[in-house]
Amino acid sequence: MREVIKAAKLQPGDTVGVIAPASCGDFDKILVAARFFEGLGLRVRLGDAVRQQRGYLAGTDRERARDLHCMFADKEVKAVFCARGGYGTGRIADLLDYELIRANPKIFWGYSDITFLHAAIFQRTGLVTFHGPMLTSDIAADDVHPLTLATFQQLFDPQPLRYDDTIAPLRVLAEGEATGRVVGGNLSLLVSTVGTPFEIDTTGKLLFIEEVDEEPYRVDRMLNQLRMAGKLDAAAGIVLGDFHNCDPVKRKEASLTLEEVFDDYLTPAGKPVLAGFRIGHCSPNLAIPLGAMGRIDTKEKTFTIVEPGVTDGPAAGE
Repeated sequence: MREVIKAAKLQPGDTVGVIAPASCGDFDKILVAARFFEGLGLRVRLGDAVRQQRGYLAGTDRERARDLHCMFADKEVKAVFCARGGYGTGRIADLLDYELIRANPKIFWGYSDITFLHAAIFQRTGLVTFHGPMLTSDIAADDVHPLTLATFQQLFDPQPLRYDDTIAPLRVLAEGEATGRVVGGNLSLLVSTVGTPFEIDTTGKLLFIEEVDEEPYRVDRMLNQLRMAGKLDAAAGIVLGDFHNCDPVKRKEASLTLEEVFDDYLTPAGKPVLAGFRIGHCSPNLAIPLGAMGRIDTKEKTFTIVEPGVTDGPAAGE
């Protein structure tokens, strides 16, 4: 991991880019989300691939990588938001110019399949990125939660963030306190980095995990791979976001519960584990800066981002 760097905060009048580095999204919903950004006083620039489709991808790998490069190279663009996840970011990770990204630090925002890019960008550049709501699935949703929209304010007003049980009940799976840089994202994508040049590094860090639409035996398989790869033992602490629709569906009577799977893998790791945060495939969907310093305290049931994810002035390193 390189020296940690942060993008500058957003200000009214700034230009932000929208790209589709994985699957294509509903273009009408992208326009709805663009109007939300315009309501925040921002100008919106769309990447070419947001209008394209190649099967389950938003254009070819090189087209999607080119969009990302163009946004980071454009001096007017201050932030890059991903239209949706789906599948495909792992296909472009080895096509990216990480020196270009490091030389032009910008806010980079998304979740789900975007997890692969969060891991790759932080490993290669040290840039703090944001695990946050997507344009098509979250911002443009008919019933979008006010807190989902409010989570974007951290990009304008750099402040520490504190997440507790005022929004949703939290569960202590293993007691303790831990401090470290926050890494992680979607469990399936974290596992897919193992064995690649962009393998997630959890050493001394707070590992954040969320998932959607995976039955307990699949979550079991993926946590087992992280365990055998040393990722759970290396982490300073573990934060669990939302695991939407991950309860047993097939052969319920023959399945472990999700909580039993967590007990088998996370409790024995000997690290503090706090679960139940509304971060991930859920509503509200709260954003966290990946790469920023965080702290969990199971006694207080708090997950605190102790430093802002953006700077109050120009982009800077630490």
